[in-house]
Amino acid sequence: MTTDEQYMRKALAEAEQAAREGEVPIGAVVVCRGRVLASAHNLTETLHDVTAHAEMQAITAAANALGGKYLSDCTLYVTVEPCPMCAGALGWSQIPRIVYGAPDDKRGYRKYAPQVLHPKTEVVSGVCEDECREQMQQFFKTKR
Repeated sequence: MTTDEQYMRKALAEAEQAAREGEVPIGAVVVCRGRVLASAHNLTETLHDVTAHAEMQAITAAANALGGKYLSDCTLYVTVEPCPMCAGALGWSQIPRIVYGAPDDKRGYRKYAPQVLHPKTEVVSGVCEDECREQMQQFFKTKR
């Protein structure tokens, strides 16, 4: 198992926790120099806050752990492609690397704001993609 897969499995565990709480199952983990700084999942229902996406929660927690607003030595692992709001926040955080599992063809940043990230940000997609996609599909099957 690669390092990216190991950290994506942690993000998948966060997404599973979100599903147990009735949240859309998206999980995120911020890693800095081999150390997990933050693990988070969607909290939009719990907090009654449309901005409480997993990525936003992880960015805030990681910045607090570092004592500064820039995540310049970090990697974000997230189970689903970030939305434009989250991608914008990731751009402002100056995070150099984003790894996501499943694409979001309906609301992903690539469709609406493909230039929102810093031009030097490395984006890796498709890590544990099948598991990430399946988690989302199963959640919405139970909701419909």
